[in-house]
Amino acid sequence: MQEFFRFIGTYQVFFYLLLLLAGLYSLRWLLKAWKEWRDAYFSLEREIAMRRLAQSVAATILVFVLLCGVFSVAIFVVPGLPSGVLIATPTLDLLATPSSALPPNQTALIGTTPVTPVTGSQGCVPGKLDITFPKPEDEISGIVTLVGTVNLPNFGFYKYEVALRGTENWTTISAQSEVKKTEDLGILNTTVLTPGDYLLRVVVLDNDKQVIGTCIITIRIKGQ
Repeated sequence: MQEFFRFIGTYQVFFYLLLLLAGLYSLRWLLKAWKEWRDAYFSLEREIAMRRLAQSVAATILVFVLLCGVFSVAIFVVPGLPSGVLIATPTLDLLATPSSALPPNQTALIGTTPVTPVTGSQGCVPGKLDITFPKPEDEISGIVTLVGTVNLPNFGFYKYEVALRGTENWTTISAQSEVKKTEDLGILNTTVLTPGDYLLRVVVLDNDKQVIGTCIITIRIKGQ
């Protein structure tokens, strides 16, 4: 069931569009059936028209209920899912990858922007792509609001992920499509993670889903 909820959250835009089309169709059907019922004179004709009107009303209500269901799952259910059922994505170990192996746009950005190396981070560009809270090597617990900047050319959307340090098993927490300038990037619920050393990264992609930048820091999650 959790995987099903995650599927709905991932493809919520598709479901919204599909339900919008279904809603328009059901409303058109409803108006047509109501007009037929209103214009019917004979009892048999009115009975048939009433049956069609009832079916169109039921279809319209069903679409509305499904729309509310998708909205509720995407807004209230998915953010609270345990990280174990979130989508794991393959990646490179960027802490061991030289800057020449970074995406072309980020390599160019680093080459033209003064960057102060920060211990415990990789690929972050202050004022362009960075995580300002938590800071590298910070100990965090509970529900944490991530703060940072995501403002790269050709920006499409970003996602943030965590992985146990020393592994490449990244878990996607959430994604957003808004540029951020020292603002909230999203929520990280550390209560569903085993205490220990982790990597936290923000991955930026363009509209073609090509990675154009990655900022990764080390953090420590402590128990309650």
